[in-house]
Amino acid sequence: MPALTMLLGYLLGSIPFGIILTRLAGAGDLRQIGSGNIGATNVLRTGKKGLAAATLLLDLGKGAAAVVLGNQMLGTDVLTHGGAIAGVMAFIGHCYPVWLRFAGGKGVATMMGVVLALAWPLGLVFAAVWIGMLMLTRISSAGGISAALSAPIACIVFNHLYLFAPCAAMALIVLWRHRANISRLVRGDEPRIGGSKG
Repeated sequence: MPALTMLLGYLLGSIPFGIILTRLAGAGDLRQIGSGNIGATNVLRTGKKGLAAATLLLDLGKGAAAVVLGNQMLGTDVLTHGGAIAGVMAFIGHCYPVWLRFAGGKGVATMMGVVLALAWPLGLVFAAVWIGMLMLTRISSAGGISAALSAPIACIVFNHLYLFAPCAAMALIVLWRHRANISRLVRGDEPRIGGSKG
């Protein structure tokens, strides 16, 4: 059952909603646009704000749905938390989908869905940090990285220590997926929202 839960979580997370929606809307292959990323920020570069919002919500939703599925299949025991297992696998599925030769998104929206479904106070912190940094800097990567790092910290603050490991693992993967963005942030040439890269 744990193996099946992990597989289903991964497959759910690996659905590339950004690519599906842009193709259905006649906007072409998202991987050939802007940064080539499959997430909402790159969908926004098609000029279709509605598609970007839908991609964000669907990527968030699949993370939350995986947590619900995992809880149903394995329960919520602290040591074998089904939601955490399936949620992390959905996050990995989004970042490394087998259908796209493991070249997926950067995982921020899916991570938020997972965190929100695991413990809503942590999700609210995640959302507040993400939105706050976006408003302050207008740099998508700065918002996403800050939000991801806030999750394991919030686990400690809210005494959800059993969720620290999965949140920390996802945060580390977000950092890795954003390594090129981090280099540009350090150099001071990371584009703001509306730019050509991300």
